[in-house]
Amino acid sequence: MVKTVEESIAKAKVLLEALPYMQEFRHKTIVIKYGGHAMVDEHLKKQFALNVILLKQIGINPVIVHGGGPQINRLLDRLGIKPSYIQGMRVTDGETMDVVEMVLVGKVNKEIVGLINHCGGKAVGLSGRDGDLVCAEKLKVSSTRGDETMQEAPPELIDLGRVGQVTRINTGVLESLYLKDFIPVIAPVGVGDDGQAFNINADLVAGAIAGALSAEKLMLLTDVAGVKDKKGELITTLPHQQLEGLISDGTIAGGMIPKVRCCEDALRRGVGKTYIIDGRVEHAILLEMFTNEGVGTEIY
Repeated sequence: MVKTVEESIAKAKVLLEALPYMQEFRHKTIVIKYGGHAMVDEHLKKQFALNVILLKQIGINPVIVHGGGPQINRLLDRLGIKPSYIQGMRVTDGETMDVVEMVLVGKVNKEIVGLINHCGGKAVGLSGRDGDLVCAEKLKVSSTRGDETMQEAPPELIDLGRVGQVTRINTGVLESLYLKDFIPVIAPVGVGDDGQAFNINADLVAGAIAGALSAEKLMLLTDVAGVKDKKGELITTLPHQQLEGLISDGTIAGGMIPKVRCCEDALRRGVGKTYIIDGRVEHAILLEMFTNEGVGTEIY
């Protein structure tokens, strides 16, 4: 009996610790980029859905943007289409774009929506093409070549096909859903002026949406603990002014560079704070939102 009472008191203390954060973020928008292991592990998938539902239940406005690279690659493999990458970006011809849209919009998006609804939430799935939510243009990428006679040559344009960059977010669709108490779940497919679909990096879409909504927080769920220093220790808080130096000296490298760039861009667009957190940790979203310690790296 004593043990039961002590456990109950401990739970009550946890709720009291969370109370000021609940009050602070009530009616605020939180954009979450959902990807990595958290989208694959069945237990983590359910925990993610419950975390998002809890946020909505206490008056916070969560907006979900999801990835789906591994799922796209699996279908391409089944179809005998070999994926190609340049500078870490998927080359997306017309055939590949069909697969991207089929997987992200037709499969992954609906699975996330179905799970949230099954767990008691109210989610609606969207593509960036719905209501011209994510307007885009072709992403222009260049490389600089040199030869023995020239130290520098004019940049060479690289054609990535239908890979896009965000030009505008039409927030009216999301605001309408918010008024009806729905949780938007967005696939990172944009639409061009000609109505064509564009494949866009999910981190970039999440950052653009967070900026357009003046979100309080942007969270990027990853498969790492966060940004680490040269000793491999987690950096818990990081002012954006230090990012360039950490990239230059190699502390931030590889796939972490576009993520911190995304956070930096979101801050410039007016987002309050940004976070890179480990989606492999149970209830990572709640731990970051409602505990004094938080998890992952806060970039502000």
